[in-house]
Amino acid sequence: MIDKATENHPLKHFNIKITGKVQGVFFRDTARQVARSLGVAGYASNRPDGSIYIEAEGEDQVVDKFLHWCEAGPTWARVDAVEAEPGEVQGFTKFRARY
Repeated sequence: MIDKATENHPLKHFNIKITGKVQGVFFRDTARQVARSLGVAGYASNRPDGSIYIEAEGEDQVVDKFLHWCEAGPTWARVDAVEAEPGEVQGFTKFRARY
């Protein structure tokens, strides 16, 4: 679970779009599991264009680890591209898969 940022551990936020074979392969649920194990908060949702959209926030190093995981995704996925844009911290308290 994410608490507020401290001077030594500032939080960062990314808006992430993942394209490829990423729907119907348990991407959202696996992202939720990975994010929670790392201490990343936010959500993952399917988009009508076949992509996955994720908002993820947490401490610098754990968000970087999560972004690295997004480049491969779960076993059944084929990730073609990951676009990650910094955003404003939203204060999420846990990670959810949105349906």
